[in-house]
Amino acid sequence: MNEKHHQPNPSRIIETGMGFFAAKTLLTAINMGLFTHLASAELTGMAIKEKLGLHERNLYDFLDALVALGFLERTGLKETAKYKNTAETEIFLDKNKPSYVGGMLEMANNRLYPFWHTLEDGLKTGLPQNETKHGGKPVFEELYSSKEKTRAFLAAMGGIQMGNFMVFASAFDFSKYKTFCDIGGAGGYLAAQVALNNKHMNCMTYDLPPVAPIAIENLSAMGVAEQVKVVSGDFFADEIPKADVIGMGNILHDWGIKEKKYLIKKAYNALPNGGALAVLENIIDDDRRENVFGLLMSLNMLIETTEGYDFSMRDFKEWATEAGFREFHKMPLAGPSSAIVAIK
Repeated sequence: MNEKHHQPNPSRIIETGMGFFAAKTLLTAINMGLFTHLASAELTGMAIKEKLGLHERNLYDFLDALVALGFLERTGLKETAKYKNTAETEIFLDKNKPSYVGGMLEMANNRLYPFWHTLEDGLKTGLPQNETKHGGKPVFEELYSSKEKTRAFLAAMGGIQMGNFMVFASAFDFSKYKTFCDIGGAGGYLAAQVALNNKHMNCMTYDLPPVAPIAIENLSAMGVAEQVKVVSGDFFADEIPKADVIGMGNILHDWGIKEKKYLIKKAYNALPNGGALAVLENIIDDDRRENVFGLLMSLNMLIETTEGYDFSMRDFKEWATEAGFREFHKMPLAGPSSAIVAIK
């Protein structure tokens, strides 16, 4: 009996190596607002051309590539074609819906895409490849340098994390707690979701002063301004608020091991006995083989920060045990993200 031998195939190599073709096609469509236009009604190719200010050349290649990638639906062909959103792009890529996740993808197109061009330099030097490479401000100083940049950054972070925040706020058992504080709370979205899902909780969102006005706007728009307090401060320089539960959403991966341990210890000191620290991140699996997005996000921390990197639950347990935490469990969230909960 002849055994079938696995025949090596270069398809996955080529697909991944040329993956920027597909990424840039989707990012360009998001940046131009294509899916927002299609949320009102299906459109012909010519109507899309007029709305987006496109040239006739390759118009249908662009639109039909999005069909082939699974981001648009189509009836007809070329001149007779009409295009509409898929169920997913209708929900997640219409800028007028609260479920919009495109803010992060807009930032990927406008900031991150050119920075990743010099990943090789980053791997060889260990240095960031963003604005700082050519004498610009450090990343957070740059992003908080104007209200417009701050608003765009907070919208990006809030959009990409909203699914995780909603899962955590509804799945975590808050019944034995009364107060919650989100450290590095940015636009206030996590604290807002905790408040919306747990009416008995008094919540705080804590971040740098430039963030506060935007957080207040967001909380008011979500109807939780009375239940969520906005507190300003620097979580390295100042004391963080005491609370029964402390959240950190995509905070620890911005920093090196010294700062990671410092923030974990600071959270430990701010919690009562039995209190919980919830760290929401793209937690890398302990065997470092499965969470591709977590590993790639860690490379993005090389691009964006001086020492930041993503980590596994094993890594976190080591640091948190050193700080004094005694009990741990992991909660799956949306997509590749998880929450590690540490109990004091």
